[in-house]
Amino acid sequence: MATLREIKQRITGIQKTQQITRALKMVAAVKFRRAQQSILQARPYALRLNDIMGHVAFDVDRKLHPLLAIRESRRIGYVIFTGDQGLCGSFNNNVIRKAEAEFVNHPDDEIDLILVGKKGNDYFVRRNYNIIGSYLKFYKDLKFNKAVELAKLIIDLYIEEKLDRVYLIYNEFKSAIRQDLTVEQLLPIIPVEPEEKGGAADFIYEPDPIKLLDTLCPRHINIKIWRVLLESYSSEMGARMTAMEYATENANNLINELSMEYNKVRQEKITGEILEIVNGSEALRAS
Repeated sequence: MATLREIKQRITGIQKTQQITRALKMVAAVKFRRAQQSILQARPYALRLNDIMGHVAFDVDRKLHPLLAIRESRRIGYVIFTGDQGLCGSFNNNVIRKAEAEFVNHPDDEIDLILVGKKGNDYFVRRNYNIIGSYLKFYKDLKFNKAVELAKLIIDLYIEEKLDRVYLIYNEFKSAIRQDLTVEQLLPIIPVEPEEKGGAADFIYEPDPIKLLDTLCPRHINIKIWRVLLESYSSEMGARMTAMEYATENANNLINELSMEYNKVRQEKITGEILEIVNGSEALRAS
């Protein structure tokens, strides 16, 4: 059985850890609320632009625009979104496991990775994957120009035929306690048939659709990357806030258990000392 001093030291150590987890939870909660507001504002525009993009792409010959044209898949690019830090439950590991499961679907293709987040970068670097782009501390002071920077790299690689297909792997934000792992094709852009969109109305294009696509395609990619960055960041903050809340509660439960053990050991010690005094007193009387 542990001594009173050992139990007291454990309680003190857990209390210090609890202070850290509580502070991390509060910081994550503030960041989560901001991120949640950002994604809820950005999502409607991004999804509507995605619908328009799919409609315009359906009305043209895919061979006439490089971001629509389908090529034989030889080099597959994955843009993988993880966090820069841990202490967020299984958030990072889930994305990494999902990515490796996707790689199995392309046994004959060359896999190239663009990594957003230190955790994913550290993992795939150690395993000697072919990494063609790394973005660390990308979520610090997250601004739209960072999405444009990443989108430009992806578009350039695709137009130069260094990548034949590009997928995004990320956590889609649902709530603080739920994030859905998502694999989404970014390039080539997928046209959407009108029936699939519920019978959308015909559009009259001015200028012609190809010129419109020259402007619309890069904007579509920029907005999609921006939305995914916000989805991933909101998911990470929600996961961290939840993980730290559970850690704080577990620490509190452990402190209560140790306090009960401390009181029990202390009571047994006091009882033992009393018995020694009584026995000593009786021995003196007997003598």
